[in-house]
Amino acid sequence: MKSIKLLVAAFLAVMPALALAQSAPAGQGMGVMGQVIFFAGFILIFYFLIWRPQSKRTKEHKALMEGLNKGDEVVTSGGVAGKITKVADDFITLEISDNVEVKVQKVAVAAALPKGTLKDV
Repeated sequence: MKSIKLLVAAFLAVMPALALAQSAPAGQGMGVMGQVIFFAGFILIFYFLIWRPQSKRTKEHKALMEGLNKGDEVVTSGGVAGKITKVADDFITLEISDNVEVKVQKVAVAAALPKGTLKDV
């Protein structure tokens, strides 16, 4: 929503220049209005292909980190799979094998696995 407001504000800031611009002679390429439309299209493409998906992934990962509980099975970004035995503010303790525990930062958790997945592996 902020980006749309920013885009409208930028367009309104350019309006006086558009009102004072003289029309270009025929055959000399895009006019001022064409350039504004091209720039606006470029901003929309940037928003929908890069910015929006990245913010969506960030929100999903933040929700995953906040929802980590003792007993959950997870995979870290390094590929280590384990069961959470202890949860602290910034770190979790993973049991990766019998009596083998590793401390890992919460941000390193890439995905949560369904219950019982580690027994099948």
